Amino acid sequence: MDILTKIVNDKRIEVNLRKQLIPTKQLEQSILFERETVSLANKLKNSTTGIIAEHKRRSPSKQVINHDLNVFDVAKGYEEAGVCGMSVLTDGKYFGGSLDDLLTARSSCNLPLLRKEFIIDQYQIIEAKAYGADVILLIAAILTKAEIKQFSELAKSLNLEVLLEIHNEEELNKSIMPSLDMLGVNNRNLKTFEVSLETSKQLSSLIPNDFVKVSESGISNIEAIKTLKPYGYKGFLIGENFMKTDNAGKSAKQFIERLNN
Repeated sequence: MDILTKIVNDKRIEVNLRKQLIPTKQLEQSILFERETVSLANKLKNSTTGIIAEHKRRSPSKQVINHDLNVFDVAKGYEEAGVCGMSVLTDGKYFGGSLDDLLTARSSCNLPLLRKEFIIDQYQIIEAKAYGADVILLIAAILTKAEIKQFSELAKSLNLEVLLEIHNEEELNKSIMPSLDMLGVNNRNLKTFEVSLETSKQLSSLIPNDFVKVSESGISNIEAIKTLKPYGYKGFLIGENFMKTDNAGKSAKQFIERLNN
């Protein structure tokens, strides 16, 4: 059984449990539920750098990345560095994240926040809104076309933007629909964990221009971004690169300065 299947199986159990603990009605009464969301897609379109910086403590492929940085400082640092948005991992078991991380990030910055999660249930989208997210991630590899449609339309009705992640042409073909804002190409093969920017290059011409193109995984240097920009990519999700330093905000700032020069 590959890691993605394992994560999804665990996620189903976890979500069913959370639904029993906190009913949807309660989530909808959250003070953040009425908050006006910020558009990540617009920020990316108008940016020269397009950096979406991530808060990530660990991952199945890298184990521990950094357990010492607190979300509050990271979010503040990213905002000062001038990133376009922040991605917050909320999966606990495999990535060491939580919904509290999302709340903390929300209270410490005005950046568009992406809830990075394995979404398999509408409940998680309502949760994302209640905890201050502006954008949700949908992963084509774990969803049917009908689910992508249902989930993305629910997100839009809550004024949340949708970043849909794909790995290959087949996933792209089942996913293209008007209720998406951004299409993310993950350069990491989730079965082997191998990373190749060729994935982003190959799929770029197949993504309609109505969507903001985002490249994810394996972007650890300026060259990678400069290579992908001519392919129409506006967004670049960078996680480990900043998180493995002792000051994520500072390393993001230096990265953006070098990129702008």
